[in-house]
Amino acid sequence: MQVGFIGLGKMGANMVRRILRDSDHEVVAWARTRASVAEAEGHGATGAATVEDLVAKLERPRVVWLMIPSGEPTRELVEQLLGLLSDGDTIIDGGNSKWTDSVARHARAAEQGIAFVDVGTSGGIWGLELGYCLMVGGDGSAVEHVAPILEVLAPPPSEVRPERGWSRMGESGSGHYVKMVHNGIEYGLMQAYSEGFELLHQAEYPLDNTEIAKLWGQGSVVRSWLLELAGRALAADGNDLAGIEGFVDDSGEGRWTLENGIDHSVPMPALAAALYSRWYSRDNGDYAARLLAALRNQFGGHAVHSTS
Repeated sequence: MQVGFIGLGKMGANMVRRILRDSDHEVVAWARTRASVAEAEGHGATGAATVEDLVAKLERPRVVWLMIPSGEPTRELVEQLLGLLSDGDTIIDGGNSKWTDSVARHARAAEQGIAFVDVGTSGGIWGLELGYCLMVGGDGSAVEHVAPILEVLAPPPSEVRPERGWSRMGESGSGHYVKMVHNGIEYGLMQAYSEGFELLHQAEYPLDNTEIAKLWGQGSVVRSWLLELAGRALAADGNDLAGIEGFVDDSGEGRWTLENGIDHSVPMPALAAALYSRWYSRDNGDYAARLLAALRNQFGGHAVHSTS
């Protein structure tokens, strides 16, 4: 099978490598930076100079997989592809687009007879070796058509885990919807680990958080891949994590999940706290903290810490 791949960042580049390394599928690749295209060519991909060139190098029915930032970059590229592709072709969005955007793009593409498949992709930089968990939304026939690519990207079944690593969630938008909730859960898990290890770091005992993370990975009920990654980070940067600034960004999925929870009257206090904690990490709560200190001083005469 032949697939066009647009977006060769940390995720996209590794996905192209996995396809070329583990299958006979052909990849035509394009990215905004020539160096990224050249790297993909080094792994066996056919490079494209432009989006138009990528489409021209694909045989019909064409399949184009997008692995680019959500929002305006994806919107612009989908619109460009709709002007270049034809009836029977397929666009796959493997990024973290908002699910409602994917529903609208599916309808827009369908007007031209073009299939649109949304694939929530989880696996990060480790997906090259371990495979990617793929949450797929779209028409059944379209998903079946691109299944050979999904099969090679997903972890293969094993005796330990006989389930395949990808699944169709439902109609358009469902793949990105499930990935959104997946990321909302991830926010809460990460926050819980961070708070727990902060307490261990401040404890009366001279505890080794790196050792504790490794220990908890051995049969503990809180063992997980995220915990293993926490152990790796602590081993690499030291228990104090002195070389890392405590600034935590968010790319939107947590906000969307919380908004959807409100729409459905589903309480999500863990996610809300985790999201707010990220905002506080950017000094967004600094003014509130200063006002709290000022109020304590006003009503109780409690000392304040001056900045001068």
